[in-house]
This record gives sequence, C-alpha cells and structure tokens, in this order.
Amino acid sequence: MFEQKFVYFFGDGRAEGDSGMKNLLGGKGANLAEMMRLGIPVPAGFTISTEVCGLYLKLRDYPNGLKEQVAAALSEVEKVMGAKFGDPDNPLLVSVRSGARVSMPGMMDTVLNLGLNDITVQGMIKRSNDSRFAYDSYRRFVQMYSNVVLGVDHHHFEHMLRHMKEQAGKTEDTSVLADEWKTLVGKYKAKVLEVTGKPFPEDPQDQLWGAIGAVFNSWTIPRAVTYRRLNDIPETWGTAVNVQAMVFGNMGNDCATGVAFTRDPSTGDNRFFGEYLINAQGEDVVAGIRTPQQITIEGKNLNGSNLPAMEESMPELYKELYAVQKRLETHYRDMQDIEFTIQRNKLWLLQTRNGKRTAKAALKIAVHMVHERLINTREAVSRVAPESLDQLLHPTLDPKAKKQVLGKGLAASPGAATGKVVFEADEAEQWAAAGQMVMLVRDETSPEDIHGMHSAKGIITARGGMTSHAAVVARGMGRPCVSGCSGLSIDMEKELFTMGGVVVNKGDWVTIDGSTGEVMLGQVPTQNPELSGDFSTFMEWVDGFTRMTVRANADTPDDARTARGFGARGIGLCRTEHMFFGADRIIHMRGLILSETDADRRRAIDKILPLQRADFEGLFREMRGFPVTIRLLDPPLHEFIPHDEEGQSEVALVFGMPVEKVRQRVEGLKEFNPMLGHRGCRLGISFPEIYEMQVQAVMEAACHLIKSEGFLITPEIMIPLVGIETELKYLKDRAVAVCERVIQETGVQLEYRIGTMIELPRAALTADELAVHAEFFSFGTNDLTQTTMGISRDDAGPFLQEYVRKNLLAKDPFVSIDQFGVGLLVKMAAMKGREKRPGIKLGICGEHGGDPESITFFESVGLDYVSCSPYRVPVARLAAAQAALKNG
Repeated sequence: MFEQKFVYFFGDGRAEGDSGMKNLLGGKGANLAEMMRLGIPVPAGFTISTEVCGLYLKLRDYPNGLKEQVAAALSEVEKVMGAKFGDPDNPLLVSVRSGARVSMPGMMDTVLNLGLNDITVQGMIKRSNDSRFAYDSYRRFVQMYSNVVLGVDHHHFEHMLRHMKEQAGKTEDTSVLADEWKTLVGKYKAKVLEVTGKPFPEDPQDQLWGAIGAVFNSWTIPRAVTYRRLNDIPETWGTAVNVQAMVFGNMGNDCATGVAFTRDPSTGDNRFFGEYLINAQGEDVVAGIRTPQQITIEGKNLNGSNLPAMEESMPELYKELYAVQKRLETHYRDMQDIEFTIQRNKLWLLQTRNGKRTAKAALKIAVHMVHERLINTREAVSRVAPESLDQLLHPTLDPKAKKQVLGKGLAASPGAATGKVVFEADEAEQWAAAGQMVMLVRDETSPEDIHGMHSAKGIITARGGMTSHAAVVARGMGRPCVSGCSGLSIDMEKELFTMGGVVVNKGDWVTIDGSTGEVMLGQVPTQNPELSGDFSTFMEWVDGFTRMTVRANADTPDDARTARGFGARGIGLCRTEHMFFGADRIIHMRGLILSETDADRRRAIDKILPLQRADFEGLFREMRGFPVTIRLLDPPLHEFIPHDEEGQSEVALVFGMPVEKVRQRVEGLKEFNPMLGHRGCRLGISFPEIYEMQVQAVMEAACHLIKSEGFLITPEIMIPLVGIETELKYLKDRAVAVCERVIQETGVQLEYRIGTMIELPRAALTADELAVHAEFFSFGTNDLTQTTMGISRDDAGPFLQEYVRKNLLAKDPFVSIDQFGVGLLVKMAAMKGREKRPGIKLGICGEHGGDPESITFFESVGLDYVSCSPYRVPVARLAAAQAALKNG
C-alpha cells in the first residue's frame, strides 16, 4: 500500500476522481474522470496529480512510490483497452498531456502516439492492416517527442517533410504513401542523432518517463510563464499529467478528429459549433495544418464552405456527438469546449472543459442560461470575468467609412483593430513597447508567439480555423483576429505579404474586422460601441449584488457623460489642473504664476474664476443627482510654464516682460523632487487665493444650478496631499468661510462636504486626527504607493517588470494594490477615520479603482466607493459585485 496517492485511474465506467478535484487532478483530469462517471465513451487512462509537479520541479526527481503507482495504473489501462504497452504484436499507445486546474490552451506540451518504435510499429500494422496509418502515426510521434522531450527544433522536421512532399509532387499529407512515411521516420531519427548526439529512444518505458518529465517541465517554459502572468495564474498551482490510451482519427475515411463548442464562443449564440477533419489527428485541426470542415450544415453555410459538414458525411455519429454535447452542457451548466476522435465509426471523447469565449459571448451565454433556467443570476454575475468587459468597450469600424478590402478570412475573434504590419512576435513586442500600434501577420501562430499576440492590436493568419491557436488565444485576450486567410501570401525574407493583388510591406497600416473576417488596407475610422440588450440586463443584475458604488475619474463634461453612459454613479475625482491647460485659460494661469503683486494675481484669478465656474456647472449638470468630488489644484506650478526658450519668449511677449524675468521665474519654481515638493495643499497655503477661487467657483456653480434648474447637489471639495492635521484645519477653515459667503450671497441653502486625500503614509497613520476635520477620505493610491514603497511610477516600469518576472513581486504595485504594505495603511486609515468620525465616507480614486483584484481588497476593507477611468466603470461594477458576493 502506497503512503501517498499520486495517480488516479479512469476507465471502463469507473474513475477515482471527479469534477470537484480540479486542484489535484487539473481541469482535464478531473473532467475525464467525470465523463467516465457519466458513462460517456472516454479512452482509459490515469492522471498524475499536480502535487507531483511541485515536488518534481523542486527536487528534479519523482517522489517515492510514483513509478509503482504508474505501473499499476498502466496495467489497468491495458486490461480495459485490450492491448499491452510495448507489446510487439498488440501494442498499446498512449498520449501524454498536461492539465492545469484552469485551461491554458496550447501553453504546455503534449506527446501523442507514445510507445511506437521499429518493433511496435509492426504490431500496429497487423492490428490496423494499414501500414500507411502506422508509419504516419510513427513520424508524428518522432517529430513531436523529439521537439517536446529532446529539444530538437520543429523546423528541422517541417523542412524535411516539405522537401519530401515537393520531391514526390504532393501537397496533402493524406496522399503520402507508407514507404514515404517510413523513409521520413528514418531521416527524422538521423536528425535527432545529429542534433543531440544520442539515438532516438526505442524503449517505451524510457519514452513514457521522458514525456512525463517534459510535461512537468513545460509548466516553466517561457510561453507558459507568460500566459500565467497575463492571466494571474499562480506558479504554485502546477500541472497534472494525463496518460491516456490513444484512439486514432487517422486510420482511414471512417475516422475523424475535431473540436467543438456547445455554443458559439464568439457570439454566444445557442448553436452547436465546431470543426473536424476526416483521417487526421487532433493537432491537424488546432495547428491549422489543414483547413478544417464545419461540424454542422448551419456552420458550413455561415462560413461559405463547400466542404461537407460532419452532419452530412457522418450523420449517425453526428447525432451521437450532438446528444453528448447537450448532455455535457446540461451537466456542467456552462458552455463546453470538447475534443473528440472517431476511430472506425466509434465516437470517443478526449476532453471537455468550460470553453474560452469572448466577452460578448460570455454575457450572452450567462443571460440566456438564466432565461433557460440552467443557472441563476448570482451564478451569471460570478461567471463573467470583469476584465473581459473591456472587450465590449473598444471601437468598431465606422460603417460609413470608405475601406479597401484586400481579402477575407475567418472571423476568429471580434472587434476592429488597426496597426502597422509586423511578421515576428518579438518585433511586435518591441514596436509596441516603443509606442507603435502593430498588427501581427503570420502564416499561423504557435504558443511561442503569445508575447507578440499580447502586444499586437490585432492578429492575421494565413492558415488555421476557428479553433486554431490564433483564434482561441486571441478570443481569450480580447484581440481581434482574422484567421485562415487563404488569399494571403507571406514572404518572410522580403518582409511583405500579398493579398488581393496588393503588396503590403512591413510597417504599412492595415485594419481588420474580427467580426466579419475582412482585412483592409490603411487605417479605417472606428466608432464607439453601443451597450444594450444582454449587456444592460446583465449589468442590472450586477448592480443588484453590489455594495460599493462605482464612480468615475472625470475632468470634463464629455468624460462625465461617457462615465454616466457606462453606469458611473458620481465623480470620485475631478482633477481641476486639467481644466487649466486649455488654450483659452493656460495664459491666465501663467499670468497668475508670473504675477509680482497681489493686484496682478487677483486680476488673473478674476479671469480664471468664470471659466472654472462654467467647468463645474458642466460636470454637475452631467452628474445630476450624483456626488461630484472636486480636487483642488495639486501639481507644482512649474508644470504650467514652458521650459523651452521659444515657449518662454512667447510668454514674455504676451505679458510684456523681459524673457530673462520669465526665465528667472521658471528657475525659481524648479525642484529636485517635485513629487514631494511644492504641490497640493502646500500650494494652497502659499497661494490661498488659488484655492479660495476654486472653492468659490464650485459653490457658485452649485448654487446657480440649484436656483435656476432645480438641481440637488452636494459638492465634495477635496484638499490634496495633506500630511499634517494643521494643514487640513488651516485650509478647511478658509474653504468653509468661502462656502458660507457664497451661500449668503446667493440665498441658496445646500449641503457641502470638505474632505481630504489620503496619499501620504503620515496621513494614513494619523487618520484619526484628520477625521476631526475631514468629512470624507479619498485614498489616492497612486501617490500612496509611491510614497510608501519609495518607487516613482514614472521611472519604475522596467525594473518592476523584472521584479515580477523574478517573482519578487506578484504584480506591479501600480496596477494591483500592494495589499500587505500600502493596503495595510488603507485599512488602518479607514479604521482610525471611522473611530473618530463614525459614518465618514471612504473611497479610492487611484488607478487601483479599476483593478478587479484591488477592488476585492477594497470591499474587504469596507470602502463606500471606488472611482476609475470612464471606460473601466463596467469592469469595476462587475468586480465590485463579485467582491460583495465573495465576502457575503
């Protein structure tokens, strides 16, 4: 009896695992066990748990007892499948696949047809009576094993295969004869010996353990690490290994392989969707090696294909597959992504998992499954990833715009994108890092291209179907993608492609519509999306579960209008300094800064006041009935004065003063560390007339709208960068005096609140003292992160990325809040503030207000609202609802 169980068998209608064991068996292993329990035809196999991955990667060896457990499970598989691993006459072949607890399509390694050698291939010939099939399987195995396990680059094999077909005058793999495959196997093995200095392993046991180790090692290969980083998957989770008896879709025309979705993963439409190939193995479908056929007649017609659908060519097996997919969706109560093989007219299921889908599809599926009574609204809200809503908020092509369509491919991932053409993933990453918008154009993508796909605005491939790597990964990332462009010819040496008779060079602009499959020359205008229908229904459910409200950071009426359209319930941060940079007002601000007397300063302020008042009226009008928090001037004054000689000369000319005086004033405003210098409340203390003018403009705008338009307004005036209680008291007293004067002069009674930002560690530590004067706190987590961690967000990008890569930080702390440092200060300030002033309003207005993980933390602290950029408002609303459900 083994001390610890590492291996879990499934086969012959029984399984040692189930769907609730994903953390231990990975998603693939848990679902294979569950399908076996449901009586669905699944080839027998076993799963090596994720625990072994961690032990193996740490110790570089397998735990005691594992090999014995694998041998015992393999013996069970042999009994069920009626074949023996390594047997010369009746060999059992297996696949060795990865399986993390969450789907990571194509990111880790797989080996198929394992167990073949020069002896067992003869047994396969006897068993199948088909030498062509046997040697086709053998060459696939040698190529895959050599690349995955032995590290021989796949281009060696692709080159030899292409050369062999050219010499034989053949274009399709299916036309290659048995002897030709046999010869190619020999050449493949010779290349392995040449590259590695060692012969290709012939012992099936050596092959098996080599593959198991390679799959565990693939958890740490660059593409898997990148995918985990992009999708917030912890390194500690590890992957399971699934060893499963092979069934073959490439034994002849009564065999097939395919990938299917129980609903359309792009649109969410409730239609069975998928692709298959007759006489092929699974990688042929997903790798884009051959153009696949549609499973349904409906899909065939929608894609304009002239190839027979499975529904036509294999009608009885189609009916069986259709019944299985309906059963799986009903059982899992979610859209399923399934892989299947048909071997000699028998259907086998190789995998089921919750399918990757676009945000549009996720919303539609969630809403419709509620209507179909498969799930409830709580489950619907919990199922859609907040970040995915970003996909719905990007522009689409302007239907009135002129466009030059070069050609059309498959509409693999919806949305419009424009970019400059690049052909290499590394180049896409480099150009994007330099601020360029790029379009990645490839014959086909592979998992090694993930960094370039993430950097690109869109992706175009010459080959591949709707379930190819490019399509699946692009949908998951929210990148528009057009795949399978048969009219696209790429010349990598000349760095150009030809499509529709037009030559497009590297660096030229192209546009794609991932919803129609069109590829266009140049930059085509876009328009903003309209959010209605399923989105509106879904977001109503979201708001029903939310405790925190979501506001927007908005500085103009246009920003406020956009925010309201996305469901913002107020403005959490209006940065008044942004209002001063308009051409009609920057000159007055410069006049204020250059003033030498109080009278000159007052004249400049009198010119700015009506402009500020109008700004605030516009914001209040757009946010009618919702709170608006206005931050008084924050940045240092030098930001408003030109630093170049030409700009200073223009200012001198406008104000009729010597250039030297302007230069002296600029020099006098310079600071070694302006972030910690003369800014925020310190400006208000040095130049009280600026803050008094802003407070007057806020109050006059509110009183005017109340009086003339019957508004209900409660202005919230926020004093920035406070670190000392005396600073806040000094400025609040003066602000209150202005507010009361305006109320008296206008005869309008209204409530107003004066609060402060908590963006310095001292402010957080002494929040109880500040709460004596502040009626609300707004956590400015951008500056709070800078001042707590001693990191400048303007300069830290390169080394913070290095920290994340080396696992010194889980995430960039300016993207997701440092919960154990900065977050501790937020918790402390919230607690101290409430102790001194029960009912004090607490919010956050830094960039973290739009980050789902940070929002979950803010919910746990009990903040009243988060505030984020307008286009992040739907993301924040959903994240806030999910956080409330989680905490509830």
